[in-house]
Amino acid sequence: MWRALRPDSINVLYDEKCRKSLSRYFDIIFDKKLAKFKLLKTFPAEFQDMDNAEMWKLHNNLIKEFKTYVKEVDSGNRKPDESAKSSLLDLKIELAKRILERCTFCMRACAVNRLKGETKYCGCNSNFPVSTMFDHYGEEPELIPSFTVFTIGCTMRCLHCQNWSISQWYEPGTLYELEKVARQADIARARGCRNLNMVGGDPTPYLYHWLKVSKMINENISTVWNSNSYYSYPSSQLLAEWADVYLLDFKYGNDDCAVRISDAPKYWEACTRNHLVAKEHGELIIRILVLPKHIDCCFRPIVEWIVKNLGKGVRVNVMFQYTPHWRADEVPELRRRLNSDEMELTVKIAKEVGLENFIT
Repeated sequence: MWRALRPDSINVLYDEKCRKSLSRYFDIIFDKKLAKFKLLKTFPAEFQDMDNAEMWKLHNNLIKEFKTYVKEVDSGNRKPDESAKSSLLDLKIELAKRILERCTFCMRACAVNRLKGETKYCGCNSNFPVSTMFDHYGEEPELIPSFTVFTIGCTMRCLHCQNWSISQWYEPGTLYELEKVARQADIARARGCRNLNMVGGDPTPYLYHWLKVSKMINENISTVWNSNSYYSYPSSQLLAEWADVYLLDFKYGNDDCAVRISDAPKYWEACTRNHLVAKEHGELIIRILVLPKHIDCCFRPIVEWIVKNLGKGVRVNVMFQYTPHWRADEVPELRRRLNSDEMELTVKIAKEVGLENFIT
């Protein structure tokens, strides 16, 4: 049924530019390679009785070794070792748990103890509240069908948020045991879903939970980290060599717009850093939601930065579906949709700067 509704999800399998930019992801889809989390389970890491600094040092050293390990397994020159009693994935989980005790998953670094039920900006504690989880057919064609889990809460306050009832806790969600989420991911993969798509809101406050879920998953399913890009350096390191695909928003070309519309100081710093880490440690799809009257201040500097720092061949989704939602009327230029002139100009700029692998 979904093949008829979204034939582009089949056609993309023959798209050379997309296949090149997401080559390992496509190999996971067809079980030619293993998802990163499955390999992390087999890579030993002994970290008992270490303090935080020692654990981070070990983690960063092992990540370098793990990248070589992945290449060797991918090429068939090495078989995964199933005997590891304590793995690099376990180390990531423990580090994430310690961050929960003084939360710095996002750029706000609120430092509350979420394990004790404390909450602050994002409203998240130690529970795992889910709005919905289902097979999603509205994503990029290469992702469809995508087993998508929407968690509650967000690290930003985008005044035009289309998922505001989720991101801002207007709905409480349903509390899920992590084991149940893992089993649902297994079942989704068995029925043909290409990936596990972690979104919200934003998945960043639940990085610890998602790492634990991945340890419980049995099937070979690609992980898609679907984020607003406003996460901290420690979070970027925990994501390194775990996320197969980074599906990252690039919302603003400057901090003034980020603060005025999304209450996100230092957004450019976080966003550019996290895109660079994504390119180094996984595969990348970039989403740019084009906003009315934000072509020169945001879209142009974004695509110029992408071409200069990530290359012309990175996969980019230039999105024209902006519609005023939630509190968008508080920002004068966001009270309307894009017009045809803005759409045409956006495409023209994308081509001028040299983007070669973008869709609209």
